[in-house]
Amino acid sequence: MSETDVNDFLALIILLFWPVIPLFWIPVHFAARFFKRLGLWTYLLPLLTWIPGAYLIYAYRSHLLQLRIPLPDVLNLVGVPILFAGLLLHLWTARLLGLWGIIGVPEVFPKMKKKLVSKGPYSVVRHPTYLAHTMIFSGVFFITEVVALGALTIGDFIIVNAVIIPLEEKELLRRFGKEYRSYQEEVPQRFFPRLPKK
Repeated sequence: MSETDVNDFLALIILLFWPVIPLFWIPVHFAARFFKRLGLWTYLLPLLTWIPGAYLIYAYRSHLLQLRIPLPDVLNLVGVPILFAGLLLHLWTARLLGLWGIIGVPEVFPKMKKKLVSKGPYSVVRHPTYLAHTMIFSGVFFITEVVALGALTIGDFIIVNAVIIPLEEKELLRRFGKEYRSYQEEVPQRFFPRLPKK
């Protein structure tokens, strides 16, 4: 397998599976009451909407993967640690949230009570899972130079920060109340860690 094949595979995996994030989280947070009533059927929605999109991405993969922007070698090299740091951060947050937390079960099933996670990376930023996604996408873009992936990385960043995080925080305030308000005050950074003061 050549380096181009590996790069194409990495880029294609991200392009194929990214839509699941907004297709699930935006509706679930936007219409929380509806999806709580819908219960387990909620998980059909992103599947049914994702399959046609994934098919189109796969069908047009050669067009999506062919347009590349030459980046300096240093960015290609920096992409590797960014990718792995993002993967490690994602694994860490998944471990803290647990399987049910990472796939949104507490948002869908009101009887499923989950404690507010505020340790580990959650003590530095309130949404480290989304930060991990941005790191993963950026790392793969730097490695592969695929323009579609660069556009997706920027689009994901905007959608997450402008739509998903505000909706999610409203839902978390409803679910945890004063506890979440106190957490917001303790950890004011939503996405980017604060640089240490000199």
